[in-house]
Amino acid sequence: MNVEKLRVRILFVILVGVVCYGTAFTLGYNPWIPALAGGWIATIILVLEYRFVQISVGKIIVGGIGLIIGALFADLIVYPISLLSSLKSSIPHILLLANVIFASVGLTVALRKEKEITNFLFRLGGKKLEKRNEKYKILDTSVIIDGRISDLCEIGFIEGTLIIPQFVLTELQQIADSSSANKRTRGKRGLDIVNKLQLKNNIPLEIVDDDFPETKEVDGKLLQLAKKMGGTIVTNDHNLKKVAKIQDVKILNINELATALKPVLLPGENLKINIVKEGENPDQGIAYLEDGTMVVVEGGKKYIGKEIEVVVTSVIQTTTGKMIFTEVKQTNKKATRRKESRGK
Repeated sequence: MNVEKLRVRILFVILVGVVCYGTAFTLGYNPWIPALAGGWIATIILVLEYRFVQISVGKIIVGGIGLIIGALFADLIVYPISLLSSLKSSIPHILLLANVIFASVGLTVALRKEKEITNFLFRLGGKKLEKRNEKYKILDTSVIIDGRISDLCEIGFIEGTLIIPQFVLTELQQIADSSSANKRTRGKRGLDIVNKLQLKNNIPLEIVDDDFPETKEVDGKLLQLAKKMGGTIVTNDHNLKKVAKIQDVKILNINELATALKPVLLPGENLKINIVKEGENPDQGIAYLEDGTMVVVEGGKKYIGKEIEVVVTSVIQTTTGKMIFTEVKQTNKKATRRKESRGK
């Protein structure tokens, strides 16, 4: 919450307290108790208002249903007791206690079973509920700069509505205005991708002004926006995915999608590759597949700059992708030996 909004809320609490004080004083009552009570109630209202803004409309509706059902159960249980004449004087207190207990239980159960309740209500109306977490795709800065999101939209792999928060656009603008030439290039690329996405007709895009001033980090703002909208964050940030998992926010990672789509290679399979440089260990060569996967070739140093056939020995999955370990096929070794003998 920024300073200006905090000041307005403090003034509101003071104003309510002053009005209650003046009203009680005019009516001849002790003014301090109403003033304190009014200020306390105003504070509670402001806290609830602040929390409700961050809660999705669906949760508010389902929570309200839970409260009402809980209160109805309380009334049904207390009604037979109210018929007993010996307990009539205690009925108001029993009713109040029962309402507090059952309304709280109803609210808690409703919020925990939100999806099931929402699905049930939609089925009663004869409609199929669209999953909220598939409706909105919230783009972060990294995935916009990456640019592959545009291609995914073009071929129809992304469904729903793309959401670009204003605070993400602000970060892109700051990167584009950076003193670093590399950052300026990345920022301008990100802004170009946004313009490109806006021109696409096959998927809707919205730029939302929702902000969370009390949160400084863009990642934190994204998580809060995803909770508020019931959306899915699309990113390339591995650490953001870890935090999102803790907070029960759904994430789509473009890098993980690219890794999953890479061809599966098993030990014993043959590949034709071009050795482009030497490896870290002696006599190793390094090559790359078309999708960027690194191939380490044992005994491949002497073949740098040449296309050779190799045999896959193992495949290792890392946090950044796959690494394929191979060795030079025997036919290449024999051909090399023949050339060397001819040279002699």
